[in-house]
Amino acid sequence: MRPRTALARSLIEARARTDTLFGLVKPDAFYERPVPERHRIIFYLGHLDAFDWNQIGQWALGLKSFHASFDQLFAFGIDPPVGREPDDKPSDWPTLDEVRRYNQQVRQTLDDALDRAPEQSLHVAVEHRLMHAETFAYILHRAAPDRKLALHTRLLLAGPVPDHAMIEIPEGPVTLGRPRHDGFGWDNEFDAHAFTAPAFAIGKYKVTNGEYLEFVRAGAEPSPFWTRRGDQWYWHAMAGTIPLPLDWPVYVTYEQALAYAQWMGKTLPTEAQFHRAAYGTPTGEERLYPWGNEQPDERRGNFDFRHWDPIPVTATPLGDSAFGVSQLVGNGWEWTTTPFRPFPGFQPFPFYPGYSAPFFDGDHFVLKGASPRTAARLLRRSFRNWFRPNYPYIYAGFRCVEN
Repeated sequence: MRPRTALARSLIEARARTDTLFGLVKPDAFYERPVPERHRIIFYLGHLDAFDWNQIGQWALGLKSFHASFDQLFAFGIDPPVGREPDDKPSDWPTLDEVRRYNQQVRQTLDDALDRAPEQSLHVAVEHRLMHAETFAYILHRAAPDRKLALHTRLLLAGPVPDHAMIEIPEGPVTLGRPRHDGFGWDNEFDAHAFTAPAFAIGKYKVTNGEYLEFVRAGAEPSPFWTRRGDQWYWHAMAGTIPLPLDWPVYVTYEQALAYAQWMGKTLPTEAQFHRAAYGTPTGEERLYPWGNEQPDERRGNFDFRHWDPIPVTATPLGDSAFGVSQLVGNGWEWTTTPFRPFPGFQPFPFYPGYSAPFFDGDHFVLKGASPRTAARLLRRSFRNWFRPNYPYIYAGFRCVEN
């Protein structure tokens, strides 16, 4: 029996999305580790279906395990500090055929029962898989070109020249989080709480490669996505190296972003300031998206897997916020100075208590917005991303504020 509900079909579609990504990996590269601190690729191949099985098959539906050792082996990823590499060997992992057989049996078993699964479990499975579609994209980004199949990418290199103005955002209301029982959200998105944000000014555009290049010429570290050949800088695009696109947003760590902002005599926004600039209006209402309440589409920004790489910061004026701030959603996550902490009323998911709580450690910072590889369903304004301040692999940029 094939799943019939829309949510169950969403999981099938998300599987196709991640299957396509794994299909880009050459068979002899699955035991490599493109990001040194992360697991080998073979883990991620097994993790997504093991997660679905553990959450839906065992926890929600009480189905009997058919491969308990794989259920446990592929259950959890890792979040080690930069520079602390795992010490496993390729021989410690199952064969590619064994993992694929496991995945196939998980899907066959679950598909006969998905229509009986609780909606919350299906939401978790769908969004977890789509988040990993982004995670695996940046892992694949780091793989050597000869370890993945040739990609057909479209690069948008040129756009209107950005006017790097600061936009004044007046004092106004901010509602962080979402109300309980008002649609799905991860545990760290609750509860909704409102307050007033003081006035500030924020950059109309994300900081670009061209702007950050001046900082590098003054002695700063380059972006992790850059490489230098002689006197020329280049960008590591997904499909290969290209001359540095000056009007693309720069992707950097939190530490690099904060250093640039301070060099400019400014700082980074808080989560509340980002929210006010993105979703607020001069009249005090709050929008679903920066551009209004219309559903996301490719005219509004660079998200939902349409591009592998960034586009110019001026390329999507239809996505501007009510205050005229551009690309607050898409084209790169944005660092904030807000440590990742629980909102008032936080309650961990009983079926997934380790999703957020272990990261409330003061060593992870909130990112808002979205990247080119962020699924449209994750663009809700309450969604929060978080990473360590020196993590150099993600599609994350920033903009400056003046308080």
